[in-house]
Amino acid sequence: MIGALMPALAACQQAASPAPAPIVHPVAAAGSLTAQAPLAAADSVPGAGKALTIGYLSTDGVTGSGLVPVTGEVIYPAGPAPAGGWPIVAWAHGTVGIADICAPSRNPHSARDKAYLAEWLHRGFAIVATDYQGLGSDGTHPYLNARAEAYSVLDGIRAALSGLPDLRNRIMIVGQSQGAGAAFAATAYAPEYAPALDIRGTVATGIPYMTPQIAKALTDGARGAGKKAPKDDPVVAYALLMGAAKAGLDPSFDASAAFTPRAMKAFHAASSVCFPDLFDRVKADRLTQANAFAPGVGTALAPSFRAMAFPTLKLKTPLFVGTGAKDRDVAPDGQLLLVKDACRAGTIVQAHLYKGLDHSETVMASVPDSAAFTRAVMAGEPVQPSCAPVGE
Repeated sequence: MIGALMPALAACQQAASPAPAPIVHPVAAAGSLTAQAPLAAADSVPGAGKALTIGYLSTDGVTGSGLVPVTGEVIYPAGPAPAGGWPIVAWAHGTVGIADICAPSRNPHSARDKAYLAEWLHRGFAIVATDYQGLGSDGTHPYLNARAEAYSVLDGIRAALSGLPDLRNRIMIVGQSQGAGAAFAATAYAPEYAPALDIRGTVATGIPYMTPQIAKALTDGARGAGKKAPKDDPVVAYALLMGAAKAGLDPSFDASAAFTPRAMKAFHAASSVCFPDLFDRVKADRLTQANAFAPGVGTALAPSFRAMAFPTLKLKTPLFVGTGAKDRDVAPDGQLLLVKDACRAGTIVQAHLYKGLDHSETVMASVPDSAAFTRAVMAGEPVQPSCAPVGE
């Protein structure tokens, strides 16, 4: 669930972009743009024109009611806008951490994400990118909470459309890893939560999928991992982030029920450092699922696993899924199970399995396939479904 497994550590240490200038609204509502400011040039994307950091209001996805502030960025292609404005790519980023210093709008994008987002600019889309609730703004980031991520994505689009010029209500929702889950969730919640948005399709690479059976397999697998467990397992870092987020949201959370004493140093670091530093700590302390997870980890993190669930698997618009056959961050079997279940639910799914590629490599490898998919859905043309990819 990481955006770029090891993006430069400097991404969490760069000077922040200027604080967005406040905008006053007579009535506060979800999807209201509250602030904007120029995005630091180092934090933009090659081929970009105007670029902004933004603040906006979103519904609290943890409680389902009330408003929370969220930050993000809007990046326009270079040159004059087409008639009707630029269509939008709502970009949902992968794991960066849960500390505010890790918010993407405060840091340069990784080299991979710069290249990937530049492709979308080249296709003629403006990018609307949320930081997610609690990441760069007040409160704890509810890591992997599907509803919170969905509301952040959808309200970011609504805020940009309502408060910024030269944008068109024709939308692709695109995400990687944590963001792939956010993209799927946003598309699933949109018909009820944001029905006015004209979402044409969804592109997801490295998508996590949590079912009770998968949650049980994860925790059972941790107990049986033994000496063969890898010493650089990103899943340990993701679990630590889930635990740190849970602790920030619920003061009664007992970390010792989820993690061993050996993992406590990394657990406490998870709330204050960005993912590269956390993963370095996991490796330095030689943490594995077997020696980092306490016997009660499944029970302790059960609420977090439940919060990852999508409200429906039947999307109203087509879904592209790109999976690396060598993905160690998000198990390929789980991604392919989501494809199968979404197809069975009635979603039009075009799935691609990339042989020999890992979690991060799949992002750029998927570009030609997602470009063809995007051209079709934006034009209202049929998409060739693929529910059982065999590898490319």
